[in-house]
Amino acid sequence: MLIQLGIMGLLVALLPLTLVWVSVDANKYRKLAWVSVFLTFDLIMFGAFTRLTDSGLGCPDWPGCYGEANPFLAHADIHAAQTLMPDGPVTVLKAWVEMVHRYLAMGVGVLIIALMLVAWRLWLRSERKFSGAIRPDLPTWLLFFVCLQGAFGAWTVTFKLQPVIVTIHLLLGMTLLALLTWLAARQSTPVVSGPRAATLRLPGLRLSAAIALALLFCQIALGGWVSTNYAALACNDFPLCHGALIPQMDFEHGFTLWRHLGKTAAGDYLPFPALTAIHWVHRNFAFIVIGCIAWVGYRALQIAALHQIARWLLIVVGLQFVTGLSTIFLNWPLAIAVLHNGGAALLVLLLVMLNYKTTSSSQVTLSAAHIRSSSF
Repeated sequence: MLIQLGIMGLLVALLPLTLVWVSVDANKYRKLAWVSVFLTFDLIMFGAFTRLTDSGLGCPDWPGCYGEANPFLAHADIHAAQTLMPDGPVTVLKAWVEMVHRYLAMGVGVLIIALMLVAWRLWLRSERKFSGAIRPDLPTWLLFFVCLQGAFGAWTVTFKLQPVIVTIHLLLGMTLLALLTWLAARQSTPVVSGPRAATLRLPGLRLSAAIALALLFCQIALGGWVSTNYAALACNDFPLCHGALIPQMDFEHGFTLWRHLGKTAAGDYLPFPALTAIHWVHRNFAFIVIGCIAWVGYRALQIAALHQIARWLLIVVGLQFVTGLSTIFLNWPLAIAVLHNGGAALLVLLLVMLNYKTTSSSQVTLSAAHIRSSSF
């Protein structure tokens, strides 16, 4: 079974690897890095779809499905479970959704292994000089990190969707996207040298961008906690919640981390005020995060070299606000809920790129003519 699963991972990675191989891009390593970012983004989106369709236990074992490499081979067991509980966690469709998610994850793993092997090969050929553009340090850490992510993927199943495990799994996925984006940005940033070059130092913007990224991850953790506890519809009005600015809430049970899905730490059913507390905190913290990201985007917009990233940052944060409201007013439609998760991933990608440009060793190394104006 493990060999068959490995072959599936290779097949998933075969298309992006082929696209890189036949590419006319002179820097194929940079192309491979960005392709890995793209597939990881797709994995996060499909992971959201898996979670939101309750397909996380579509195959109740790991890494296969009832000990088999695909749902075709496990059809008899899946059909028996579905017959016993037609609305239960195991159905043919949910099994396929879960296994496709795992295949995509294995494909990302193959791409990361390729990134690491190529980086080590190029580094050794360059006489082991870390001053070069391609270094094996981050790709090697990425391999360890994706293995950790895989372990939490397994625990998500074995711990029966325990909220804290699923939330950490989401956070690790976003962190993997961030690290891959940093690696890709490191291969893509042009360095301008010589007497005409000027180093643009933005200590204020650098700190603001770092704070915005940290706040975004806090918000993603809260969003994951909402999703894994099925608290998205705990407040179905806006801006109030159950007609009150501060509704009845149970923070103690709502934010007890180590407990089973839908249960308190004592094993009782989770009270509805606990779900309200989870939703209310995520909703209100969103205003802080949106305000911070919008402020960072506005400041970055004043710099010509950062103008494109800043514009997209402002557009995406606006769309994220709209999709967040839509999940409330439209009764949490699946497509919008998945887009909301994708918007969070896109914000991570854009903020990491902005952080890289303002904190890399070359700072933001630009031609002086590229600097429009700055209030810093």
